[in-house]
Amino acid sequence: MATSWISPMLDFIILSFSPVQILTIVLCTILFGFYAFLGGKKNFPPSPPGSWPVVGHLPLLGREAPYQKLTEWRQEYGDVFSIRMGMSDVVVLNGHRAIKEALVDKREIFADRPDNFIVDGMSGWGQGIATTKWSQSYRERRRFATTALKTLGMKAGSDSVEKSVLEEVHGLEDRILQSKGQPIHLSGDLGIATANVIASMVFGRRFEYDDSYFRGLTDALLLAYIKIAESQAINVFPALRFVPVVNKAGWEALDCGRKVDDFIREEIQRHRETAPPGGEPRDFIDMCLQEIDKNKAEMTSGTEITEEHMVFMVHDLFFAGIETIHSTLLWGFLYLAMHRDIQEKVQAELDSVMGKDPSNDVTLAHRAQLPYTEAALMEAQRVRYVVPLSIPHATTAPVTFRGYKLPAGTAVIANLWSVHMDPEYWPDPERFDPERFLDADGKVINNPDSFLPFSAGRRVCLGGLLAKMELFLLFASLLRHFTFQLPEGAAEPSTLGCYGITMSPRPFQLCVHSR
Repeated sequence: MATSWISPMLDFIILSFSPVQILTIVLCTILFGFYAFLGGKKNFPPSPPGSWPVVGHLPLLGREAPYQKLTEWRQEYGDVFSIRMGMSDVVVLNGHRAIKEALVDKREIFADRPDNFIVDGMSGWGQGIATTKWSQSYRERRRFATTALKTLGMKAGSDSVEKSVLEEVHGLEDRILQSKGQPIHLSGDLGIATANVIASMVFGRRFEYDDSYFRGLTDALLLAYIKIAESQAINVFPALRFVPVVNKAGWEALDCGRKVDDFIREEIQRHRETAPPGGEPRDFIDMCLQEIDKNKAEMTSGTEITEEHMVFMVHDLFFAGIETIHSTLLWGFLYLAMHRDIQEKVQAELDSVMGKDPSNDVTLAHRAQLPYTEAALMEAQRVRYVVPLSIPHATTAPVTFRGYKLPAGTAVIANLWSVHMDPEYWPDPERFDPERFLDADGKVINNPDSFLPFSAGRRVCLGGLLAKMELFLLFASLLRHFTFQLPEGAAEPSTLGCYGITMSPRPFQLCVHSR
């Protein structure tokens, strides 16, 4: 009985690793033995038993839903515990109290990022924003990007990005009408629509739905998320990137990233050739180029924006601004197709506010008049949060957190799945119920406890406000004009999701009928 774990461990190793990798594991096991002999970190958060030599808790977490296993362990080990990822100890934070205490109350301490070979490689080894380590250079870049996006429409008011989103709404509606109510996969066209919103702000132009190059680019971006998930062994053991076969997914992810980067560099060159001298910036790239030229003229040095920063800032905006919104909307339409009564309540509210004239667009000004519609969108974000483990954090300095001592550089995972599926705040959390987000007067509850759709703290989503605007306009507009139904006789789609960097729905079809 004491050795019952050996057989499954051997199966895991044989099926997951090549002979060369197994040799590497054996050598690492020896090093692990020295580590265990000398003793681990003192006063560190507790860890579940069953950690395997070298690979740690990875086999116990599984590949499909590690966030669920971490949430299960919360019941036994509390809101703060640790797991072993390969040879590294990682602290896991669970529940909104612990996560806010770390990311908000101690925001400076938990603002760093750990090393991640594939993701770091895709973001230019610290040239971007999302996964870049905490530094003055990072803060300058984020400040610049936030100001630029607000200037370009990431704000309320008549000069917001609303016009670009509504343009995509109309284009997407035309594409959906071509299906004539037959079963379709929404994913492809919805991906182009969300990509075009970002493209309008960043590149100053949108692309047609039949543009094979842009569709290929969007497909490469979505594929990158899958390949990053498949290459986790390289992130845990970076030396495996030199091992044939096992490194295939990692190099494919990097190749997808390079395709996007090549496109960005072409756009930058196009902007240099077409920018009117001294003219108003047309988009994010123009604003970056003007900032770079200003720094050169003033001969500043140190933390200023460089052209490589620009490439990977655009890269981050493009990656972050497409897949998360794309998957959130897919989950929303899927759940409403599975809960027709809720969909009908959303549509009744839209009709009562907008009337029957189809030419009247849903705008951000209607938001306050559509509380049930917004609550349905918020519930979709909660019940299937698309970044359940967030982007890992790291400590910038030694810290005592809830009595535990965490050294500087400790990797930290904020388990946001545990926040959004916490039965203390969300009874029967798997049940889809928009009324969770409405008060007794039927108004939307702003900033409810245990709801962090854009994370929190110093690393809160840079484009969170833009995402909220875009999600609402696309969600409400499409529901106003279409009814989403499961194909007649089809099995009910799975709601388990496919977990990579994000959690997207498994492929499904819907019949979309004009109202």
